[in-house]
Amino acid sequence: MSVSPPLRIGIIAGEESGDILGADLVAAIKEQSGRDVELVGVGGLHLAEQGLKSLFDPGEIALMGVTAIIMRLPGLLARIAQTARALVQARPDIVIIIDGPDFTHRVARRIRAANASIPIIDYVCPSVWAWRPQRAKAMRGYIDHVLCILPFEVEALCRLDGPAATYVGHRLASDITLREAHAAQTRRHREPSAPNLVLLPGSRRSEVRAMLPFFRETVEVLFAEGLKPRLMLPTVAHVEGIVREAVSAWPWPVEISTGLPSRYRAFGEADAALAASGTVTLELAIAGVPLVSAYKGDVIMWLVRSLITTWSGSLPNLIADRPVVPELYNDMLRPNLAARHLMALIEEGAQRDAQLSGFAVVRHRMETPRPSGEIAAQATLSLLRKA
Repeated sequence: MSVSPPLRIGIIAGEESGDILGADLVAAIKEQSGRDVELVGVGGLHLAEQGLKSLFDPGEIALMGVTAIIMRLPGLLARIAQTARALVQARPDIVIIIDGPDFTHRVARRIRAANASIPIIDYVCPSVWAWRPQRAKAMRGYIDHVLCILPFEVEALCRLDGPAATYVGHRLASDITLREAHAAQTRRHREPSAPNLVLLPGSRRSEVRAMLPFFRETVEVLFAEGLKPRLMLPTVAHVEGIVREAVSAWPWPVEISTGLPSRYRAFGEADAALAASGTVTLELAIAGVPLVSAYKGDVIMWLVRSLITTWSGSLPNLIADRPVVPELYNDMLRPNLAARHLMALIEEGAQRDAQLSGFAVVRHRMETPRPSGEIAAQATLSLLRKA
């Protein structure tokens, strides 16, 4: 009886969210194919649990903003070359790039140029629907298929003449621990006078450094207004040191934790959240935690803001197709404004009710018949059979 050889997968995931998606996908591929899987590429702790020995620390490629990328450009170019070279030499059956298009797409182009026979999947559609839409058509030259995690992205790629795509759903929509956090929210007894506030300054080093001063100033306003919130700050391992160093100078106790269990436990206990714009805003929406979204773009992003074509940068807003979450960007990063939004969301009233109603719409539109990792694995194995 012959035994199928291991399936060799090249994979690149620089950020925590992509690392989780990749791990879910690999686990589902193992289950559906019945084959062992060998991984080569870049990833974090979650992909390490699936057997990946990362070529380097994925935090090196998890950068926020054009300025941060330019400042690190020589090192990034070296890592791009190193990653592409390693994947080409490994001769994988398929390459899966996950998010982080400024890095992963440059690697994909090099792989396609060196060996056009290697199928390449892009898991997480770049935000071509938000800015630089011409990227969609260019992707056809080096991406064979896109696995979309947002319900409107397949149509957007088709309209922009991009690669073939499949909507696989978002893993968060069926995440059991996140559903448990939502259940905890619905049954907990709240004390608005002594609220639990979750602070989420991001998962990138540059992002955390940019956002934490604003977070501190916002908390100062809350205390000045008479609130005495319990401060919870779930973070990720590769920025924990930066977070602890910055928060050590704060005059209030802050509960810092790492790992998804503690993160979602905090979501289940939270009255409101202040979060850096990104995937975490969708996590909070699914968990039913009212939030304010904030983001500090760099100078170059500010100069090219006219190229942005989307009406919102918040995923809950885009999925619900209406303003649900308040967004404070750049010049609007005003602690007094953020604090007042948070106070209105902590209190029982119209603003809190409106967000929770919007989050119900988000959860409904994100539903899929099976977990997203399973759908993504089916699409990946289908492409492999055609290759």
